[in-house]
Amino acid sequence: MTNASYGQFCPLAMVSEILCTRWTPLVLRELHCGSARFNDLRRGVPKMSPALLSKRLKELVLAGVVEVRRRDGNPEYHLTQAGLELRPLVDAMMLWGHVWVESTVTLSKLDPSLLMWDIRRGIRPDPPVPQRRTIQFLYPELVPADQNWWLVVEGAEVGLCYVDPGYEIDLLVTGSLRSVTSVWMGLSRLSQEVAARQVQIDGDPALARQMGLWLESHPMNKVPRRVA
Repeated sequence: MTNASYGQFCPLAMVSEILCTRWTPLVLRELHCGSARFNDLRRGVPKMSPALLSKRLKELVLAGVVEVRRRDGNPEYHLTQAGLELRPLVDAMMLWGHVWVESTVTLSKLDPSLLMWDIRRGIRPDPPVPQRRTIQFLYPELVPADQNWWLVVEGAEVGLCYVDPGYEIDLLVTGSLRSVTSVWMGLSRLSQEVAARQVQIDGDPALARQMGLWLESHPMNKVPRRVA
């Protein structure tokens, strides 16, 4: 994998050489979440350089954790059986972080791109939305380039737009990035953030109720935390 080695035959040492290099666990998270194209993987790790992402993918291929497939002439990265069997380990690490890492630490690492990408792939419209709905997220405290994001929901499909798609806005969610992140990660309830005037939802009342359920649908929301 790399020039660094623990020099031990212990299985934990050997697997650490493969999985514990910088960014590798997050790349595995993205692969387990269903991202396969290079650009989709980048959206899940927006602060990782393209060169380093490419390097880590090559290392995972050499380790037998990832395989490259071609689709329409473009490379896609898929987990092998060895990679799929890492899912419980990745989930356990995420669960431990949710249960034991203090919320102040979690909310000191805010990233609008990652948040919106995670919301886009995490919400599951059930029942499916019968017709296209456009939801705008507005974070007034951010720089103009990061303030506006659009979710386009149609049926069971959810798309994320980084520029105005030109559709009529059915719902506007205005709030601080910290508050929306807190709700999504299960650190606070949407009703609390609304009552504190940190989040405001305007538009179709039925869609607003659905949006409230979606924002509190992160799997970690059901797991009790052990720290404040």
